[in-house]
This record gives sequence, C-alpha cells and structure tokens, in this order.
Amino acid sequence: MNRTDLKLILNKAQKSFIKSLKKTQPIFSKPQKRSIFFSAALTFVFFIWIVSYPFISLDVSEENEFFEVKKGANFKQITNELVTNNVLPDALRFKILAKLTNRTESIKSGHYFLENNISPNELLTLLVKGEGILYPITFVEGTTFEDNFKKIKNNNLLKQEVSYSSDDDLRKILGIHYKDLEGLFFPDTYYFYKGTPDIEILKQSYNLMMQKLNRAWKDKTPGLPYKNKYEALIVASIIEKELGNRDEASLIAGVFVNRLRIGMPLQSDPTVIYGMKDNFKGNLSRKDLMIDTIYNTYTRNGLPPSPICLPGFDTIEAALNPAETNAFYFVAKGDNKTHHFSKTLKEHNEAVRKYQK
Repeated sequence: MNRTDLKLILNKAQKSFIKSLKKTQPIFSKPQKRSIFFSAALTFVFFIWIVSYPFISLDVSEENEFFEVKKGANFKQITNELVTNNVLPDALRFKILAKLTNRTESIKSGHYFLENNISPNELLTLLVKGEGILYPITFVEGTTFEDNFKKIKNNNLLKQEVSYSSDDDLRKILGIHYKDLEGLFFPDTYYFYKGTPDIEILKQSYNLMMQKLNRAWKDKTPGLPYKNKYEALIVASIIEKELGNRDEASLIAGVFVNRLRIGMPLQSDPTVIYGMKDNFKGNLSRKDLMIDTIYNTYTRNGLPPSPICLPGFDTIEAALNPAETNAFYFVAKGDNKTHHFSKTLKEHNEAVRKYQK
C-alpha cells in the first residue's frame, strides 16, 4: 500500500464517518449526541494516527541523518534513541508498527544513513535489512604504498587489528612473495563497514591488482622486452609518474620499450626522485641526476628493482601494449600536460631548449 492508496482510504473513512453521524437517530438527547460524536471523533483520530503512521515523512536533516545501531542494543533502546535524535516524533507508534509486522527482533547493528522524508516503514525496513553505511577509502594513481598505508592507519572507522613493524610481516600476512610492497596495490575506491579490519582493505587492493595485471599480461603485445609481468608493472609505474595527459600513456611506453630493446638507460626523473626519498626537496638538479641509487635510471641501465608508485590499469595496459613509435626521447611542453616526442638526441635537445627555458 502506498501513500496515495492510504489517502483514498482515509477520505472514504472520513466521508463514511460524517454520513453515519448525520443518520444518528433523534432518540438520543443532545448531551448523548455530543458524547457519541466526541467518542467517534476520538476513535477516528486514533485510527488516522495509527493507520497513516507507516507512511508519514520523518523529520530528517543533516543533524540527524546518520544513525548507529550499537551491538547488543534492544528494540526499546533503539527506538528511544531515534526519538532522542528527533528522527521519530514518538516511540509508541514505531513500537506498534514493528510489533504488528513482527520485526522487533530483526534489527541489525551498524551505521545507517537516513534519507530526507524517509517513512517509519522505510526506516524499519532499512534497519531490518542491515544495509548500513559503506564508507569509502581511495588509493589514487601515482601515490605510493607509504601514502596509502598512512591513510589506512589514520582512518578511525577501520579496526586497527593487525600490528606489524616491518614490510616482511605485512608480506607474510598478505601472502606476497615479491620483495617490495610498492606498486602491488590497485588504485581504486574501496568501500567498507565501520569496524572492518584494516588488513582487509590491503587484501582487496592487492588481489585486485593481481587480477588486473594477470588480465593485461594475458592480452599483451608479443615480443616485449620484459622477463615477467612484474617488470611490466615497474614500467607501468614509471609511465604513471611521467604522465601529464593520460592519452600519452602508450606513446611514453613506446619510448621506454625502444630504450630497453637497445640497452639505453631509461633516464626517468621520477625514478631518481623516488630513490632520493626525503632528500628530494622539490626541485631536481643535474647534480641529483648523478647521485647513484638503485632507482636512478640515469646512472644505471635497465629497470629499477620495484615499481615507484601505484599504476592505474590504463598505464598497465600501455606498458603491455605500447604504441609503435620511432621516438627515443620526450620532454614536457610548457603546459606541463603534454610532451614533445623526438627520434634523435639533436631534435630532443632543441625541444628541451624550446620548452624548458
């Protein structure tokens, strides 16, 4: 029964009530008639008060739109708290509604978001279904494992269940056989209920990255200079940090693939910055490029030992399906969003003078 049907029923009841009063026999005295009228009116008002209740709009605002049903709370406590929070105008009718529909023992604990104009019946259904609030946490493309690990540990809605002091402990918990955790977690938004163990988010993210990587590896272009899919993930992470315009991902991948095929250093600034850690102060100098670390792709040939960030699926696909290009160089243009691609060092140097003055 919807609200329109209810209005029709109430209108019919009201007309029937008035009609019956008009037919009242004159054998009753005026005081008796007044008494009968008053009793009938009270009955009719009570009837409307009860029957219309399941479908009325509750007064929900920003101040009371979030509601928590605590574990172990009984129906009386839940109802009283709804009244205290000004969600329900009274407790009696909500209790009657729950009793008549046999739902007093079915409410589930959790956090709930109450929509504006929600009705008592809709509220009761929501609490019985247990469709509580799912909170989001987002890992962004190009961020590091450390960035997102801090985000998880600082989220007070997650249950800080696992204590670990090193990457080795975490790798064991997650069943990861790679030596480094960097780049192994897929950048996405993950939804969770309050009290979800923190490790569950990392498990979801790691498993999703493996699924994405396996799918892309299966559909890769033949003949790529990668020994395994982990090397492809490393290249994808470098592409991710080089990107200004995501449409250029496959072109940048093509440049790196060309360099790897001839044994030419990748010479990627983001790898140098990653290797410098806290020593990077915001501006990369020529001197910095010459400071040797295991991530410096100017001083070392080949790939760094691990990814340098969380790559998105488009950069993973680009690394495994690079554009066919004769370019070996690229430099950011003045807009810092797109790149100029060059085949020769001479052309590249001219582009650097043009765009990096």
